[in-house]
Amino acid sequence: MNVLAFDTCLGACSAAVGVGLGAPGERIETAFELRETGHAEALMPMIDTVMRRAGLAFADLDRVAVTHGPGTFTGTRIGIAAARALAFATRADVVTATSLWVMARSAADRLGSGGDASAIAVAVDARRDSVYFQVFDHGSSAPVGEPRLATIAAAAASRPDAVRLVGSGAELVATALHASRRAATVGLVDLKPEAATLLRMAPDLVPGARPSPLYLRPPDAKPQLEKVIVRAT
Repeated sequence: MNVLAFDTCLGACSAAVGVGLGAPGERIETAFELRETGHAEALMPMIDTVMRRAGLAFADLDRVAVTHGPGTFTGTRIGIAAARALAFATRADVVTATSLWVMARSAADRLGSGGDASAIAVAVDARRDSVYFQVFDHGSSAPVGEPRLATIAAAAASRPDAVRLVGSGAELVATALHASRRAATVGLVDLKPEAATLLRMAPDLVPGARPSPLYLRPPDAKPQLEKVIVRAT
């Protein structure tokens, strides 16, 4: 299977391509760059780079994988728009995974099976005293609950007893736990979704309908209805 994967949801931009993924002699090319802005300008050149390195034509793609949120509004839209366009142009299947699931899979790979934690909780700082939060089984990285936007207190109250907290919001949740005389193991606070991890997940994901963004919160920008000019009839 030839697969292209990419992520633009949070503070990084990444792309990865696998040629003959899962077969003997598979080839994988990856690119990753930390960035808070400029995903739109960076993504397509990054995709072009990994495709060229792999010697793969877009027409040869069997599957396109993209993180569909949660994340920034602009970053999430960029990834979804690119996936839709590539699927239309190549007729490749499209599969999606949450940014939090990709982070959990990466955390499980890095942390290994040591310790007594039975779950991984991914907490991403969403500002305004809230986090994007989701819990995963430590062994399989399978989601235990749905991704959600939660207050820090609510995330702390809902996490399992034996858990490893990861992500940019991990220490915020751990502080709330400490205040209630509970504890959790914190690590990988700089963790970001990576296309290379999504690439490994892609063959097992099920293609669905046209990908849609998962925002979890309403947009900050709202139309100024009081300044709308009434159309002449």
